[in-house]
Amino acid sequence: MNPKIKENISASIQVKQQLLADTAMLEKIETVIGIVTTAFRNGKKVLFCGNGGSAADAQHLAAEFSGRFYKDRKALPSEALHCNTSYLTAVANDYSYDVIYARIVEGTCQEGDVLIGLSTSGNSKNILQAFDTAKKMGVITVGLTGATGGKMKDNSDYLFNVPSSDTPRIQESHILIGHILCEFVEANLFG
Repeated sequence: MNPKIKENISASIQVKQQLLADTAMLEKIETVIGIVTTAFRNGKKVLFCGNGGSAADAQHLAAEFSGRFYKDRKALPSEALHCNTSYLTAVANDYSYDVIYARIVEGTCQEGDVLIGLSTSGNSKNILQAFDTAKKMGVITVGLTGATGGKMKDNSDYLFNVPSSDTPRIQESHILIGHILCEFVEANLFG
C-alpha cells in the first residue's frame, strides 16, 4: 500500500485536532452559529462565494440551508452567488472577474444578511471586493481561509483561518466548519 494515503489522512486529522484544541476558534464558531440563526429568524439571507473548489464548497453549504441538513423543514434563504452563469460571464466579460461577487452583493443583499466567503489563500480579489461592498451595506462577513488569513484577515467580521497552508486540508476543514454551522443553526431554528 502507498504510505502517502495514510499520510494524507493523518494530515487531515492533525489539522482538525488543531481546530479542536483552539478554544477561540470554537467560541467563534458558536458566535457565528448565533449570528446566522438570528439572520434567518429576521428573514435575512445567508449567501456564499468562492472560486474553484471553494465555489463547489460554497454551493454545497448553501444547499444544506436551502434544501435540508438533518431535518425535513422549510427551506432557508441561502445560495451560492456563482450559480447564475449568464450573470457571471456577462459581468466578468463586461467589467472584470474581480467584481462578479461585489455587483451581485450590491444588487441582492440587505443590511443584516450574512456573506460567507471561502478562499484558501484569503486573497481572492473578487471575495475581497464583495466583502468591501457588503460592509458598506451592513452585511455581516464571515471568511474561511487558510492559516495566514491573507487579506481577508482584516476584511472579515469573523474569520476562520484553518491552521494549514495545504489547500486540500484547508478545504476539508472548511466543510467541517460549514457542516457544524448548518447542523446547529438548523437545530436552533427547528428544534
